[in-house]
Amino acid sequence: MFSWVADLVAWKLLGFVPGSRLGQAVHFFVYDSLKIFILLATIIFVVAIIRSFFPPERTRKILSYRRQWYGNVAAALLGVVTPFCSCSAIPLFIGFIEAGIPLGVTFSFLISSPVVNEVALVMLFGMFGAKIALIYLATGLVVATVGGLVIGRLGVEHLVEGFVYETRGGDIEVAEVTWNDRLQYARGYVAEILRKVWPYVLVGIGIGGWIHGYVPEDFLVRWAGPDNALAVPVAVGLGVPLYSNAAGTIPIVAALREKGMAMGTVLAFMMAVTALSLPEMIILRNVLKPRLIAIYVAIVATAIIAVGYSFNWLIPL
Repeated sequence: MFSWVADLVAWKLLGFVPGSRLGQAVHFFVYDSLKIFILLATIIFVVAIIRSFFPPERTRKILSYRRQWYGNVAAALLGVVTPFCSCSAIPLFIGFIEAGIPLGVTFSFLISSPVVNEVALVMLFGMFGAKIALIYLATGLVVATVGGLVIGRLGVEHLVEGFVYETRGGDIEVAEVTWNDRLQYARGYVAEILRKVWPYVLVGIGIGGWIHGYVPEDFLVRWAGPDNALAVPVAVGLGVPLYSNAAGTIPIVAALREKGMAMGTVLAFMMAVTALSLPEMIILRNVLKPRLIAIYVAIVATAIIAVGYSFNWLIPL
């Protein structure tokens, strides 16, 4: 359906020639705008319904265990089974903060959710086998857990936008709530979150559409090939402007691998696209202050680069 609407707008209504750079950029923008906003609204609605059954205290208790690392590991594992892109993870990020979950634990989820999920793991298994899929799972969880632990120790709670702490998702007693109450609460929560994030989402998709239409397909191979000792950080840097989810980048990873790029380099690129993309940072700016975004990028980028070099050492060409 989304593709049909994008075809109609780009090729029929606006008259772009299929395959043209501007046409491809517009097609990408229309397609992803429809997909992301519908997905975002659906996820927010479902999350709100679920939250009406589970008081914030219950979630806080699970993810705020006395052993500091336990909450980070639990949040990273939760991210594996919640295949959200960065923009759709924002309502859960806000909900975790509301529930009193430590910021570092929340970041472990925010890193893990777009980077490692069951869809990506199944696709990796199908294309590269169980060894690659399991190593990617393990390294993704390590990046999310360590990244969250480091951010948690920095004491940067004051760098979260004030409205995140002020937002209240309805701390209601489960026994007194009817289904009508739950549906009304969910509709209101959808409207509240979308009103705050829609400009950031459109800007992010616009950047992704421009890159999709105008950046040559062999650009990354030319600058991050196997002969470049700095291929991994170059791949991470080139992945930052892009916008996609883990499942969407795997076909690109397969193509780059076929052209001779090292496995660690392409997977570092994949992790950078999903965890550190510029459109994601623009979206996250709605809930995080610039200094915290910079800290987040520095920590995660360092971890991803380390993972990339480790993969290249473990799985040589």
